[in-house]
Amino acid sequence: MEVKLYDIGEGMSEAEINCFLVKQGDFVREDEPLVEVQTDKMTAEIPAPRAGIVREFIVKPGETVAVGAVLLLLEPENSPEAAGKNNRKMPKRILASPYTRKLARENDINIEDIEGSGPGGRVVDEDIFRMAGQGNKSIREEASPQEIRKDTENHTAANSTSISYSGRRKKTAEKMVQSLSLIPHCTHFEDVDVTELSVFREELKKKEKPVTATAFYIKALSMALKRFPVFNSRLDEKAGLIHLLPEHHIGVAVNAQEGLVVPVIRNVEEKTIAEIALDLQHLTRKALDGSLMPKETAGGTFTVSNVGPLNGSTGATPIILHPQTSIIALHKTKKMPVVDNDDQIVIRSIMKLSMSFDHRIADGAAAVGFTNHFSELIENPKLMLLELV
Repeated sequence: MEVKLYDIGEGMSEAEINCFLVKQGDFVREDEPLVEVQTDKMTAEIPAPRAGIVREFIVKPGETVAVGAVLLLLEPENSPEAAGKNNRKMPKRILASPYTRKLARENDINIEDIEGSGPGGRVVDEDIFRMAGQGNKSIREEASPQEIRKDTENHTAANSTSISYSGRRKKTAEKMVQSLSLIPHCTHFEDVDVTELSVFREELKKKEKPVTATAFYIKALSMALKRFPVFNSRLDEKAGLIHLLPEHHIGVAVNAQEGLVVPVIRNVEEKTIAEIALDLQHLTRKALDGSLMPKETAGGTFTVSNVGPLNGSTGATPIILHPQTSIIALHKTKKMPVVDNDDQIVIRSIMKLSMSFDHRIADGAAAVGFTNHFSELIENPKLMLLELV
């Protein structure tokens, strides 16, 4: 029986083979993870379609294969040899996220030797660090001089160092090149006064109902998309149509340890700010520990990148995630002197944003209108209550 790479999310065409999670000759149960693969969005595991014996590996770790490619051969459990192995004592299945498995491989640790401290015996990152005996450091950081010299023998320059250009980093790069090649980007910049939002959030915090600012931003973006639906659309050039999408599935860029990942908050137009905040917290946690499911990164219609908390960015030209139409980046908030309506100089908290959009689909005037409406809602957050349905 051939086990093939299937599409695990949003029309992927290929994936890189990270590692096999079983050995040749192993008996595996149905749905037991067989191979770990890396797409442009996530690390995922391909499970056994049915119980049987792993007969042969067709591909090798490090290879990039297309969807539909055969990964390994599996002998079904109803064969005589598989039935015999089925009666043997089965090895314990190791519960661990793909990222945790990656940490173990990088530190030359056999994950099967670790007693997991997580729920249900799951092996977590801390177990790997403890096994390595280096706290939160990789044991490779403490390599001997002899090992370091050996690692540098094949470097292209005597004093150079190298980092891996593979996995999520490579897939992300390919996506960015595709987007810039296909989409004529235009970027619009705006300043937003977030002073009143900060005050409102402090009021909620005092009432023990804290809500992150990003949840307000996401809801305000959804409200702006209702008024300017062209920024939540898909272009079908062959049919000569722009499809305006009614659902607001907003992706939020997360700087995970393995690279950028964009979990999607679905149907934002139907959710309250509190519900958005809970979804955001849940998905961000999963993005950081590498446990996102394919469906949690699929189907985004608009993307937001909140780089303000990094406390360094004051502007950028974000790249649209094809086939979406727009992306908005929220930058650093700074206290600045501003002239108010009474010609008085006052100190306000000003956030800068940049919005890139597909200039085939929308014009600059629409982008100005979109960011103006977003700014109005953020600068007067209680106005959002008038638009909630």
